[in-house]
Amino acid sequence: MLDCSLLSPISDFIDCNFAVNKLTPNYYYEGHCPQTGELLRLPRTALIEAIARGLMNYLARDERYASEGKMYGVLLVELPSGEQKVIQAFSGLLNGQSVVEGWVPPIPGREAVALSETETLAKLEAIKQEIIALQQLPERRQYEILSAEFVQQLQVMSDRHRECRYQRQAQRQILGEILTGEVLTTALTELDEASRKDGIERRQLKRQQDTVLQPLQQLITAADTKIRELKQQRKTLSRQLQAEMHAAYSLMNFFGQSLTLQQLMPDGLPTGTGDCCAPKLLHYAASNHLKPLAMAEFWWGKSSGDKVQGEFYEACAERCQPLMGFLLSGMKPNPPLTNVGFLQSFRKWEEGDRGDKGDKGDRGDRGDRGDKGDKGEKIIYQDEWLIAVNKPAGLLSVPGRYRDTQDSVLSRLRNLLADGMNLVPVHRLDQETSGILLIARDRNTHSYLSQQFQQRQVQKVYEAILAGAVTQNQGVIELPLWGNPQNRPYQQVDWQYGKPSVTQFQVIAKEGEYTRVEFIPLTGRTHQLRVHAAVGLGVVILGDRFYGCTAGANRLHLHAREISFYHPPLAKTLHFQATTPF
Repeated sequence: MLDCSLLSPISDFIDCNFAVNKLTPNYYYEGHCPQTGELLRLPRTALIEAIARGLMNYLARDERYASEGKMYGVLLVELPSGEQKVIQAFSGLLNGQSVVEGWVPPIPGREAVALSETETLAKLEAIKQEIIALQQLPERRQYEILSAEFVQQLQVMSDRHRECRYQRQAQRQILGEILTGEVLTTALTELDEASRKDGIERRQLKRQQDTVLQPLQQLITAADTKIRELKQQRKTLSRQLQAEMHAAYSLMNFFGQSLTLQQLMPDGLPTGTGDCCAPKLLHYAASNHLKPLAMAEFWWGKSSGDKVQGEFYEACAERCQPLMGFLLSGMKPNPPLTNVGFLQSFRKWEEGDRGDKGDKGDRGDRGDRGDKGDKGEKIIYQDEWLIAVNKPAGLLSVPGRYRDTQDSVLSRLRNLLADGMNLVPVHRLDQETSGILLIARDRNTHSYLSQQFQQRQVQKVYEAILAGAVTQNQGVIELPLWGNPQNRPYQQVDWQYGKPSVTQFQVIAKEGEYTRVEFIPLTGRTHQLRVHAAVGLGVVILGDRFYGCTAGANRLHLHAREISFYHPPLAKTLHFQATTPF
């Protein structure tokens, strides 16, 4: 039943004058409908992130939310009346409570196993205390102390026996030189007897050690055996409770279908499945006929593992992602505002609104071009394993950390392609560098392409215009590069800390005061070509203000023109070339 107190107006989180200046979603919650196979997607937009930050501001003002770290989530929904509201949820328990005023309640089913849960938790706590008591057994400390004492006594005895043995060996040598016959035999016998006494003394100390330590060791061994049994018992109880809870937890989707967690994930469920924010929010929306528009999850409170307060996170791979297809099933598609925004930006990208004006098409092995538009496509090759893109200058290769740096080749392709969330960049180009960028469509392809890059089996050719004359027509630049952590991403030549960096160069033409150069990097350091030009050749790349270019230019005149690599699934070497746009 819908609880109107859980529906908050957007104005509770953000100023009513808030303007969305970025339509492209930063992430999609997605999954395939079990019935139709259709890919269903729910975006994380700039608006929902702003709403989430409003919730963060609220949490920051209340100490109760700082005592423990956990995931929080917000879902923007549309009521049947068309009014938009926000619902919010937390993962697991909040300060030991599953139901908290103002927050979406847990998924139904927990109350059905409440008594069993209470009894099991009490048993688990008793087992925990028993394990602690066995781990803190007094005999463990006593064994450590006595064992250390015997080790010390044995060491002292061994040192003394070793010194006596050296003395007896010396005496035997002297006696052999000055005595003979029966007198020598008697003297040697006395020395042998002294050796036997040392051995007897050592064995007696060993027997004493065993007599004292063995009973303690037996108690400790029995305790360790009991601990293993208790841990196995604890695991069994936990699994039984989880199975009961998963069989009782019932999730609803937007078709109105209800299935238990056990039915949804029959092969087994990780602990905590169903307690995350996303399933709670989507189940509540589906149960109350609320249309989801956008969702965001973030971490708040003490950091845990790789979780950082205030950072947004994707659906967890083990607990939430397997449920997404079912949870989103039946969801009516949202008005394509974000898609329109994306398509507009993609068209502008193709039209060259970022200053990439001279590209008349791409040469080389273009393969399956895929996008057959009339505007000089930037996807120059694609197959089922990889994509090659001619990146324009001014566009990031991958999204940055902040809101204003999310637009990138990767984010655009992820929104454009059905398998977009599987895309992984194999390498990167600087934001101001144009040219060919390879993107893998699965992890295996990413792995074998990355290996080729690491082993320097990929050949890359860049073209640049330098803001001055170059004295040499060709050669090799070898200057070690080091990134000063106080001035990232600036790179400098440093013979002590720098990484080896090698670039071949060839002058192509001299154009007035400028020089057109071809670069072949044999290593792949950050800003390698830019620094090797500025320091190695003594002439900066035109437009490279970061490294001192003062000449007027509308962009960095550096272009990744060609790339060659081996394509294992096709069992052949591919070579791509993109016309230099300057």
